[in-house]
This record gives sequence, C-alpha cells and structure tokens, in this order.
Amino acid sequence: MVLDLKQNDVLQPAGEEVIHTWFPCGPAMAAFCITMNDSATAVEVALVGCEGAIGGIVSNGHLPAYSTAQVRYGGRFLRIKTSALEQAKLDSLTLRHWFSRYSDCLLAQVFQTAACNATHTISQRTAKWLLAAVSRTHSSEFAMTQEQLAQVLGVGRTFVTRVVARLRDEGIIATRRGVFIVKDEQVLRDTSCGCTTAIEDHYDTVMHGIYPAT
Repeated sequence: MVLDLKQNDVLQPAGEEVIHTWFPCGPAMAAFCITMNDSATAVEVALVGCEGAIGGIVSNGHLPAYSTAQVRYGGRFLRIKTSALEQAKLDSLTLRHWFSRYSDCLLAQVFQTAACNATHTISQRTAKWLLAAVSRTHSSEFAMTQEQLAQVLGVGRTFVTRVVARLRDEGIIATRRGVFIVKDEQVLRDTSCGCTTAIEDHYDTVMHGIYPAT
C-alpha cells in the first residue's frame, strides 16, 4: 500500500505490536524516538530515509515496538504487513541477508548517536542532524522548525537558536519560517562532529550504493 503521510504522523507507537513495516520513498524521513519518564520530550535515536525501513527488522512473533516511530519529513511511504514481509524473508535468502545487513547499519546508527549525545557539543550535533537530513532527502532544503530541531536533539530551544544564528551568520545555512536551507554542505560537514560521515561510511561498506553519489 502506498500512503502520503505528513510530518509528525505516527507510524508505530511504543509498546504496541509491530503490525506494519514502512519504507520511506524519495525525500520522506521517519525517526525512532524515546520519551523519557521525567520529560514529555521525545528524543530522536535514529533517523530513517529511503535507505531503510521502519519495523522491518522485527523477528518472528508478536513483539512490541520499543520506541515510537514518527514521520520527520512528510512524503510517500510504502506499507506492508510485517507478517507478509516475514514470509517473504523465509522465501528469499537474499532478502534475509539484506535485512540482516540493514539491522547492522541501524544498530550502528544507534550506537553512534548514543556516543555523540554523550560527548559532542550542541553545535556539532546540530550540524550532524542537518547533514543527515541532506543525505536522506537529497535536498539542501527541508521543513523543520527550530523548536522541532531542539526536541530532536533533546536540548533547550535557546541553545539551538544560538547555534542556528551562528551558522546563518557564517553563511553555512539560511532559514525562513519553518525551513532550513543548507548553503555550504562541506563547511557544515567540517563544523559537525563527523558522526554522520562515520554512519554513511558504514552504510556504504555494508550496503554499498545505498547513499547515491551527489
């Protein structure tokens, strides 16, 4: 089934059985988010674009989703029942191998995010997220408010406002209401912590060609 979804639509709530697997198409993106007990803010732990899937690495059986999967950038999504996908995996060794490789890549992103959140500055993490969005949407322009970006990073709005203002003053990005525009991707990459590059390199090694050359 093909569905056009909007930003913030929920694909799978935490705690509920994973019934469907979702595949973002084109510039569409979704994120796995964790809501902490002491906060209403949902912190992003992994971002998924057209290189991956949401729900597709679930093993056989009735298993609940640990995190909430939410549309980060609206667009077209393909949806299949997870049970049908599991049957397809049983029928195809190649498909099982590809999903195993993707599981490794997704786990690598979660590992890198945990290390990044613990050691890198808000400025570096902001640049990292913007680069990740560029990589997945294949566009230098995407809808995102500063408030939403602060929630994604799990930090206060004022911190992000200062970082965005500096990046804008240096000509690295531009903004208009609800939109970020990356003007100099290379300088933004130099500003970041390098985590996005590390994740991209791992994806390219394990699933070569998943990030097309720009």
